[in-house]
Amino acid sequence: MEYDARWVVHQREGQSMDGYLVRPPHVSHPLPAVLVIQEIWGPDEHIQDMARRFAEAGYVALAPDLYSRGGRPAPLSADSIERLKAFLDTLPPGSWWDQEVLKEHMSQRAADEAAALQATMEALFGPRDMAGMAQDLVAWMGYLRDAPESRGMPVGSIGYCMGGALSFQLAAMGTRLSTALVYYGSAPDDRQLSQVSCAVYGFYGGKDPRITEAVPGVADKLSALGKPFQYQVYADAPHAFFNDSRRSYHVDSARDAWMRSLAALHHHLS
Repeated sequence: MEYDARWVVHQREGQSMDGYLVRPPHVSHPLPAVLVIQEIWGPDEHIQDMARRFAEAGYVALAPDLYSRGGRPAPLSADSIERLKAFLDTLPPGSWWDQEVLKEHMSQRAADEAAALQATMEALFGPRDMAGMAQDLVAWMGYLRDAPESRGMPVGSIGYCMGGALSFQLAAMGTRLSTALVYYGSAPDDRQLSQVSCAVYGFYGGKDPRITEAVPGVADKLSALGKPFQYQVYADAPHAFFNDSRRSYHVDSARDAWMRSLAALHHHLS
């Protein structure tokens, strides 16, 4: 399929930000938009592919680069992140946070390579400015509301892992978001939950207890507040089950979640 795909630039507080914008071909009128929010890895090829898949489904899709405002630091360059992903894939499953395993495998690399990998790991997995990223997303929603591709049309969000948490947070920020889809992302705090202003849909892995065990409690809180929240837990799926570029991919769960996601977007954005 052909795409009208390009990188665009937007501004927040005088700093430029990059985003990957895709729309279906041969369409001249504004379309509903989907904000596609990255995993921790940034808008990599998988996230860009998701944007293209939403364009195939008939939406304008925008995947912001949440590391780009003011310029990406070297440890967060796309190449640095890809090198870290390749390194982490050499580790035994479930051992990313085992410092002894990390130390052993790092010691097998040249000193400069190990230092670069460590710097990228600290930049990705250390403290993150989630509030700043959320404000970047609010700015990108403004871009979509004004852009000729989507002017005046409803906007929904979908996010994965870190992006899932941000999609949930965006639903509580008074942005006129039409719906928020959350893939294995943490819910905001109780104060923010009380401010959710659109329907939220969650997709979680049964083998991802760190995230999934909190979901029933979140559902109870939202139900008591009269906020619409529907969720699916896929018993055999791990964290990041939808990412078909990773070992975590679980095809049966991903297929069902894709169908449900398209149905939710069609319901709220049409």
